[in-house]
Amino acid sequence: MASILDSVNQRTQLVGQNRLELLLFRLNSRQRFGINVFKVREVLLCPKLTSMPKLNSLVRGIAHIRGTTISVIDLSLATGGKRIEDIENSFIIISEYNRSVQGFLVGSVERIVNTNWDAIMPPPQGTGNESYLTAVTEIEDELIEILDVEKILNEISPISTDLSESVKESLSVVGNENKMIFIADDSSVARNQVKKALTNIGLEIEMAKNGKDALARLKALAADTGDINDKVAVLVSDIEMPEMDGYTLTSEIRNDPSLVNLKVVLHTSLSGVFNQAMVEKVGADDFIAKFQPDELATSVQSWLDK
Repeated sequence: MASILDSVNQRTQLVGQNRLELLLFRLNSRQRFGINVFKVREVLLCPKLTSMPKLNSLVRGIAHIRGTTISVIDLSLATGGKRIEDIENSFIIISEYNRSVQGFLVGSVERIVNTNWDAIMPPPQGTGNESYLTAVTEIEDELIEILDVEKILNEISPISTDLSESVKESLSVVGNENKMIFIADDSSVARNQVKKALTNIGLEIEMAKNGKDALARLKALAADTGDINDKVAVLVSDIEMPEMDGYTLTSEIRNDPSLVNLKVVLHTSLSGVFNQAMVEKVGADDFIAKFQPDELATSVQSWLDK
């Protein structure tokens, strides 16, 4: 199974073309789920897990893998399902989110499929705030669910959105009083984290759930004057989003005369050495890994000052 990821480093050409690859897996049922290959470090049969006191109930144990201690989260339990019982014949997906590495216990791992972000759709209306879905797609006439991993991780170990006093004191809206900060992110948890961190700046904040909606709204805002900078000071955008990813959104902005000068900060849980090259390729102004509120607010403030 480890060989399934051997060619991940050769897949970076997909990025920036609104394309991605999903690793498909199952939990306790026939329902299939997908995770972006770029979030995955390794897939392996579940090793022996060590129990430790005071672990979160969703964490089945600690695994020692290649000299690193990793918490293993039962992804079925974490999304409201039954615990995975047959651990010895189950798999863990070692992934990196928000600057941390964790293992997700899953029932089985299948294969990698190539798809487009415009085929990844928001969850159906009516799923509600309690849903763990961040997107869905259809592969071979079957619905594939993509989980809001940031929501799951935040429930296990909540992330602080508080700014340090020194950063708070450095914030200023001078020269930008009538402008807004625009946030694009498909995760409701991530959107609210960014909003809470940036509220301290003192500007109005508007949000969109994906790149497609963000682009349409930015064009509408720019329509009155012909220049988005009259209305929006900075865009903070996730990279992984249904229908249109953050790289494609940035490229579209740079190719639109009314949007071209908008400051774009890409804010993502994706990791990897290819990110900085892609930031430069699409023309983003900054790239920040999630989630450090001081770092994010400082970056946004630096673009407000220019």
